[in-house]
Formats: sequence, C-alpha cells, structure tokens
Amino acid sequence: MEETLRQMQAEAEEAMRAATTQQALDEVRARYLGRKGRLRQIRQSIGQLSEDERPLVGQLCNDVQKALERVLDARQQELDGAASEIAQASETLDVTLPGRAPRIGRRHPLLDVIETTVDIFLGLGFQVAEGPEVENHYYSWDALNYPPDHPAMDEQMTFYIADDVMMRSQTSTVQIRYMQSHEPPIRVVVPGRCFRRDTVDATHCHTFHQIEGLLVDEGVTMSDLRGTLEAFARGMYGESTRVRFRPDFFPFTEPSAEFALSCAMCGGDGCRVCSNTGWLEVGGCGMVDPNVLRNVGYDPERYTGFAFGFGLERITMLRHAIDDIRLLYSGDMRFLAQF
Repeated sequence: MEETLRQMQAEAEEAMRAATTQQALDEVRARYLGRKGRLRQIRQSIGQLSEDERPLVGQLCNDVQKALERVLDARQQELDGAASEIAQASETLDVTLPGRAPRIGRRHPLLDVIETTVDIFLGLGFQVAEGPEVENHYYSWDALNYPPDHPAMDEQMTFYIADDVMMRSQTSTVQIRYMQSHEPPIRVVVPGRCFRRDTVDATHCHTFHQIEGLLVDEGVTMSDLRGTLEAFARGMYGESTRVRFRPDFFPFTEPSAEFALSCAMCGGDGCRVCSNTGWLEVGGCGMVDPNVLRNVGYDPERYTGFAFGFGLERITMLRHAIDDIRLLYSGDMRFLAQF
C-alpha cells in the first residue's frame, strides 16, 4: 500500500508540474485529489487492511495529500503569474504608435441659430418666455382673435388631441398667457416647438421651431417694429441686410405685414436661392390687434404693441445655404460635420 501511495504521489506531482493551462491543472486535481480521485479510492480501501496497518496507511494518505496540495498550489501560482504577465503585455501602451484624435462634438446649426437669435433679442432688451406645447381652444384661437371659421382650425392644419385640446401650431399662444400674468411694459420673445399637419418635403415639416416676439407699451408704433427686425437681421446676417414689409393679414395683428430680408447669398442682386428677386420671405408681423389687448385686460386706448414670428429652421437654412429642411433632422454626421 505504501509503495502504491508513493508511486501515485510521484505521478501526480509530475502531472501537476507538466500542466501548462488552468484546464489541464484542474483535470490533474480532479484525477488525484477529487471526490472520485485516486487518493480517495485508496482511502476507501483502508478498511480492508489489518487493524495495525490502518493508522499507518491513514497517516501516510494525509502526508501524501498535503504534499500534493503544496505542489498544486505552487503550480497554480506559476500559472496565475504567467497569465498576469500576458494580460499586462497586452495592455502595454506603445508610445511609438500615432495618437487617435478624439471625436469632438459640434453644435447643431439649428441650435446655434436659436441661441444666436435669442442673444440678439436679449441685447435689445427682450426677455425669454415659455409656454406649453399642448394648448386649448381659447389660447390657440379665441384669445388671438381668430374667427370661428378660420381654416387654421381645420383638422387638416392642426393636430387635435381632443375637441378642445391640440398641439400648438404657433408660439403666439404664449403671448396671451404672458400678458395675462404681467402688466405693461412687456418685451418678450418666445422660442419653441410647433406642430402642423404639413407633408414633409424640402421646405416643410410637421414639427418645427418658431420664435415669437411681443412688445407692448405706451406709444409703440410700426417704426419700432421695423427697427427691431432690422436690428435682428443685421445681427444675424450682417450690417448690409435690409428688411422689406408687404401688407398681409393675421387675425391677431392690425395692420399686418409679411417681412422679408435681403438675400444673404447675393446681397439683394438676385440669385437662385431668392428666385432672382433679391428678397427672402421670413415671417409675419404687425401691430397687436386691439381685440387681443382687450382679451387680456389691457386698455387699447392707452397701450399699443407689435408682434412678429418666424420659423427658425428657415433662418438656419438661409444662414447656411441649406436647401432641404430634412437635413437638419437627419442625424447624418457628414452633414453636421460641416458646421
């Protein structure tokens, strides 16, 4: 029995030292020290020995087990050390390799124009106001002096959530909310998202950004409106930019005008972008209708005001000569990397 144990010990130690992988070492451990291993089989056969031999063989089994465990632990440490060296070698930084420049984010052109527009009006003494994107019938139409049969109320033009609840189609709704909670003088701009049932094409989208401007005080005139829009145009497109007014109609302003800017591409000489007219239509404006002032409790005999609104996607497209609004929402990094 002693000779069998010594022979098994020698075989086991040799197999442990020869194991070059963790899997091979685990197999050796199981073969000799596992629950069904050689050493356990020998222990189970001790009962067949005489009473004098049993304690001697039992003690020898314990000694062999301790010796094998020492060899096994030593080999395990060697394998762990080798694995650590391989891992460190794979993580070593080769300082001779060329560096990898990180991808730097860029400001989206639409966001840049929104912030630039707001900064211009802040410099003119305006404040920024905000309001809900989901509105009711009163703030969307009634308070803004829309007649009951105005086509803008049609389902073909507006996203209705319920009979009296809709997504706002313009930021003019915030005019009413702001005037209801503030006394004149008022000077605010309202940037925000709007929603209309437009078919998406190169110049239209169902979701877009608009900025509304409102100024109410004593003695406000149309010339104040023109001067404000000229200051904005020059701040956005340069000192040579001019503003043109043409008569138009909006329910919440009277008189009303459509305003255009001299083409930033050709300086007003005429080009493909402006259809050779030298002008680019931007938005609507006018003096606040007296009925709108009455709806919020202002005295139209004492106060006058002007309002204007335009799409910020349009301003962005004109500023960067972008010919398709869908590019602003494409997420194409090749497009965004140009700005």
